[in-house]
Amino acid sequence: MGVFKKLAWFFAMRKWQYSFGVLMLMLVTILMLLPPKIIGAITDAIAEHTLTRTMLWQYIGALAVLAIVVYILRYYWRLFVFGSANYLAQVLREKLFRHFTRMNPTFYQKKRVGDLMAHATNDISAVQNTAGGGVLTLVDSLFSGTLVILMMAITIDWRLTLLALIPMPIVALSTQYYGKLLHKRFGGAQQAFSALNDKTQESITGMKVIKTFGQEQQDIADFRAKSETVVHENIRVAKIDALFDPTINIVIALSYLISLSYGAKLITEEQITVGDLIAFTTYLGMLIWPMLALGLLFNIVERGSASYDRIEALLEEPVDIVNAQHASTTKPSGDLSVALTSFTFPNATKPVLRDISFTIQAGQTLGIVGKTGAGKSALLKLLLREYDVNDGDILFGGKSIQQYTIQALRESIGYVPQEHFLFSASIYDNIAFANPQASQDDVYKAAQLAHIHEDILRLPQRYDTLVGERGVSLSGGQRQRISIARALLMTPELLILDDSLSAVDAKTEEAILQALKSVRQQATTIITSHRLSAIQHAHHILVLHEGRVVEQGTHAQLLALHGVYAEMYRLQQLEQIVEQGGDSA
Repeated sequence: MGVFKKLAWFFAMRKWQYSFGVLMLMLVTILMLLPPKIIGAITDAIAEHTLTRTMLWQYIGALAVLAIVVYILRYYWRLFVFGSANYLAQVLREKLFRHFTRMNPTFYQKKRVGDLMAHATNDISAVQNTAGGGVLTLVDSLFSGTLVILMMAITIDWRLTLLALIPMPIVALSTQYYGKLLHKRFGGAQQAFSALNDKTQESITGMKVIKTFGQEQQDIADFRAKSETVVHENIRVAKIDALFDPTINIVIALSYLISLSYGAKLITEEQITVGDLIAFTTYLGMLIWPMLALGLLFNIVERGSASYDRIEALLEEPVDIVNAQHASTTKPSGDLSVALTSFTFPNATKPVLRDISFTIQAGQTLGIVGKTGAGKSALLKLLLREYDVNDGDILFGGKSIQQYTIQALRESIGYVPQEHFLFSASIYDNIAFANPQASQDDVYKAAQLAHIHEDILRLPQRYDTLVGERGVSLSGGQRQRISIARALLMTPELLILDDSLSAVDAKTEEAILQALKSVRQQATTIITSHRLSAIQHAHHILVLHEGRVVEQGTHAQLLALHGVYAEMYRLQQLEQIVEQGGDSA
């Protein structure tokens, strides 16, 4: 029952709804004790030949009134109790989603998308059922069971009641044992479902790659194996579920056997009437539900407890990047200064950045080049505070970026990542995502600056074209330019293009860079690229190698050094000549 203690915060939040719901549920239980007595009275009146038409209609009328009142009360207790349970699901989903938005990339490297989705669906449903069906079965089983037993003992015969209850401890012991097994096995079933969920999400997302390499059958076999694991784990849970009802039915059967045997003896001794025995067996029948509810309660509670433990474990994952005390909510602007002694990713042993130092003034463009793994993206992640600096500092507008709130910092940065993500929405909505209040003209202007406007107008639905999940219906260059337009719509103080022009041709690249130069004269831009043509116009260029700055300066200065940058430029010029020669052929 520990899950009810864990949910005490929610029961306190909805105390009035639960109080009214439980009160009405108890009233229903009390009213449901009256029909057996009425039936017993009718039976005795028939046996004694004292039943009149008026009495019969009075009894029928009483039963009808009871039915109407119980109907109304049941409607409202369900509204209060199950309505509150639905609200709990909403609260938990919002908590999880808010938690997801606060987590840094390390969290998503450890957690699988399918597993996170399973927490937000199956696990929350199990907890919701605990706050709804669990509360119902707890109150109903204890209150109605206790009242029925009291009615049997007080109004009929206490000795008969005690004998009928002899088999009941079997229920308590067995359900406690079954509950422990169920908790463990249901946790395993939820983990198996998470793995299947993750496999499904991954396969659907990567279907193009699966088909390209002809791995459909292998992927189906892998899916089948995970699906069979889910079935196996749920069958293990079902085997425990299946033990509850037979155990309770055996106990009820024993109680009936004892009651009828001893009840017949009491009738022959004229200590109770036939109507009393019928009423007693009717009450005994009413005990079936509380006992079944007790078994169901353990079932619901253990499932909910296992799922709530999984949700709690997820919510307890620490948030690594947090706002400093008294952090400024003003969006930063001005010069950008970086002075890093070293930076090491969490759980890594080797620094990825060392001795990085530079300053760019507002309105300038910084180019960053280097081989894959040189540390370009790591540096940008620090600027965005996806990670915090280990040794050193980054100043934006003369103040450490850790002295701004995370929201204020990121609202001043327009970031276009290497992996362009588009939502399953229209092109217009994807561009406007960065600034939902932007006018249509602003959206169009951003698209024009990114040189995607004409491409969009050639599409059948134009800006209303749905891009499909992750933008699968568009080319790589189109996705890149839509992502650039989305960032430009923010009119950010700092625009970061992380190798974001790799999928466009040289002519389009040059047009985009010229457009940026004309509209961002007072704002800072950082461009990382493998293609030097994207950064050669920059005011300052960093050449990274194994996490260090090996060269820096303007394009002309770096060429004059005849070092790493000059060699990269020479090789790319040769590649361009070869490509042009190929075209002319």
